[in-house]
Amino acid sequence: MKAPVVVLLGLVIVGAIGAISADARRPVVPAIFVLGDSTLDVGNNNHLPGKDVPRANEPFYGIDFPGGAHATGRFSNGYNIADFVARQLGFERSPLAYLVLKSRNYLNPSALTRGVSYASAGAGILDSTNAGKNIPLSKQVSYFASTKAEMEATWGNHKVSKLLASSFFLLGFGSNDLFQSRPKSEADVAVLYATLVSNYSAAITDLYGMGARKFGIISPGPVGCVPRVRLLNATGACNDGMNRLTMGLAAAFKSGLATTLSPTRLPGLTYSLADSFAGTRANFDNPQAVGFVNADSACCGSGRLGAEGECTRNATLCSDRDVYAFFDNVHPSQRAAELGAQALFVDSPTQITAPISFKELAHER
Repeated sequence: MKAPVVVLLGLVIVGAIGAISADARRPVVPAIFVLGDSTLDVGNNNHLPGKDVPRANEPFYGIDFPGGAHATGRFSNGYNIADFVARQLGFERSPLAYLVLKSRNYLNPSALTRGVSYASAGAGILDSTNAGKNIPLSKQVSYFASTKAEMEATWGNHKVSKLLASSFFLLGFGSNDLFQSRPKSEADVAVLYATLVSNYSAAITDLYGMGARKFGIISPGPVGCVPRVRLLNATGACNDGMNRLTMGLAAAFKSGLATTLSPTRLPGLTYSLADSFAGTRANFDNPQAVGFVNADSACCGSGRLGAEGECTRNATLCSDRDVYAFFDNVHPSQRAAELGAQALFVDSPTQITAPISFKELAHER
């Protein structure tokens, strides 16, 4: 099994904010709709055909999954970022994967009460990214359109429109596009950024046209610091070139989406853009500050930095997953995902979200 290349999301935790119990209060939004890559995937890829499709469907994935150890399709030892964002919003965990719901003939009930996850490991903003091995952004948007049609057939247009306008749309793309790209000049980089921003903006505009109004968007973190990339450096250091490329894309997202998603262009739309690069990078400099003993190696893997082999049933597994920032050679541990989600909801001068936090976005009326 080949895991897709993605990146650890923001780990910064500010102040005394703690994990919010999903049982402590009612959800603050009626549903969550998730579009993204393997940091958000909760099982869609397990239902895709093809031997080269990245899947997290065997031990030791899910070894710490709450309620019982088992592989769920999440590239994590337990919950992932989508689960913890959902918990911050008052749900038990992420809504189920679209292809799982379709296979169980349970799409409509879930969509109307919890939401749906379309996220797919290896997916990118561009259809060409890892083509044929995932559900790209455009297809995820198409699946949402099909979901909406089924919802309207049951509830009617008015009720569905009201539900979608209040629902939380969580998006996380870009890392895989960067790893697939090979820009050879500054001009190539500029074209890459422009293409990614344009395609992303078009997809969000399409979702807006179908009734979505609240968008929580997570930009890529420092892709040059994942164990698989560090492995290529004799010293195990981060790849500064890849990190500069990611930092540039974060800036392009910030300026480009601010224009696309402006109230004058799309009335009623609100969004929060998370700068995962800024949030995560600081923690690589001082991992002990957030409780990590190891922030450069995989907990589950083999060889140098635990990054030479994939996380399989024959891999070496660390004994304490909570002190590792990475579970496998590219994906965050459950604890890292938890801290990352908490950071998205922080309201403070050091927050990594703009123009508002995910917390403020959820409570927008």
